[in-house]
Formats: sequence, structure tokens, C-alpha cells
Amino acid sequence: MVRAAGRSGARQAVSFLTPIGGAATPGPGALAWFPVVGALIGGAVGAVWWAASRVWPPGVAAAIAVAADLALTGLLHVDGLCDSADGLLPPLDRSRRLAVMAAPDVGAFGVAVAVAVLLLRWVALAALHPAPFLVAGLWAASRAWMAGTITLVPYARGPEGLASAFRTGARPGAVIAALGLGAGAALAAGWRPVLGPASVLAGFAAAAGVIGLGWRRLGGFTGDVLGAAGVVGETVGLLVACGHW
Repeated sequence: MVRAAGRSGARQAVSFLTPIGGAATPGPGALAWFPVVGALIGGAVGAVWWAASRVWPPGVAAAIAVAADLALTGLLHVDGLCDSADGLLPPLDRSRRLAVMAAPDVGAFGVAVAVAVLLLRWVALAALHPAPFLVAGLWAASRAWMAGTITLVPYARGPEGLASAFRTGARPGAVIAALGLGAGAALAAGWRPVLGPASVLAGFAAAAGVIGLGWRRLGGFTGDVLGAAGVVGETVGLLVACGHW
């Protein structure tokens, strides 16, 4: 029974965070698996980055790594980034913000922010020596932040939204497990003794800023805000890692 529940939670996490595995009904058991899925995605992106660097110049290898991340996440988080930018940045009332974020089209704010973030990710990776553990750690930590947000922050869309299924019956142990795994990923990211964990902490601060903006302007988080927080946090972590400290 416990193994079946674990497999179910893992599949739900994979289904929610990637385009792999088909649809699965979300549930609170998936939260503990979020950083595991993040580590697998980040590890795969890091491996692609490393392998590409054996063949192509740093800029090309970085671009391939960015493309691999987009493929493995099915553009889900970047789509959330675009929708969040369109809904949170313009001067709108709460109901209008939610409507804009639910619309299928992308506006000027979303395009501008997505281009800027993808460019920053590419430049940061191109400036670094391939470090798969760094990417795996950042990506795992970003999913841990998502799990914590789902449980600890109000949900802006109410019971009709997809993420509400993760909150119903959620146990503190699942969130503690997710955050613990994320903290472990921060340590694993320390391919340099201080800079790896510092990158994760900087990413956490950036993600918290996005969640805070959503909370202020929407009254809580949405799935789009979760995706935006993850992408922004990862990007800031990469920027810190490639700085001249």
C-alpha cells in the first residue's frame, strides 16, 4: 500500500511538472516528490550541457541546455512566467489579472519577460564551466519552493483550480520532506564550498519575491505563479553562480 502510494505520488509529480507520463489526478502525496523530479530534470539538463560542451563552443552548448530544459518541462514553467508577467505587472484589478492569466494568448509583458529570462539563462550557462550538480541542485530546490508554496500560501483561484487538489489533505510531513530534499540539493550544488549553496539561497529569495508579488496582487498563488517563481529562482541562482566573487 505504501509503495503504491509512493508510485502514485511520483507519477502525479512527474505529470504536473513535466509533459511526461500523461495526465494524472493530482494529490498531496506528490509534494514530497517535487524536488526529486526537479533533480532529475536538472540532472538531465546538466548532462546535456556537459555533453554538448565536449562538441561545441560554450555559447552553443548553453543554448542546447536551455532548449533541453524547455523540452523536458514542456514549456510549462515558461508559459507560467509569460502569464504571470501579463497578469501581475500591468495596473489591473484582481479579477482582471486572473482573467488575463487564464487567457491562452501572450501579451507584451509576457514576451518581454520571457525573452529577458531566457537570454539571462543562456548567458549565465555560457559563462560557466558545465556543472551538472549545480543545475540539479537549483532545479530540485526550485520544485521544493513550489511544494512549500502550495501548502503554506493561500491559493488564489479557490477550489476550482488545479493546484487545489494538492492542498486537500496535504500533510506537513510531505512539505517537510520536500523542503529537506531541497536543502540537501542546495548542499549538493556546492561544487564550490560556498557559491553553490549561495546560488540556491539567492534563487530562493528571488522565487519568494515572485510569490510575494502574486500574494499581494492576487491574494495568493496560482499555477502560473509557481512556474514563474521556479524559472526566476533558477535564473537568479545561475547568475549568482557565474558572478566574479
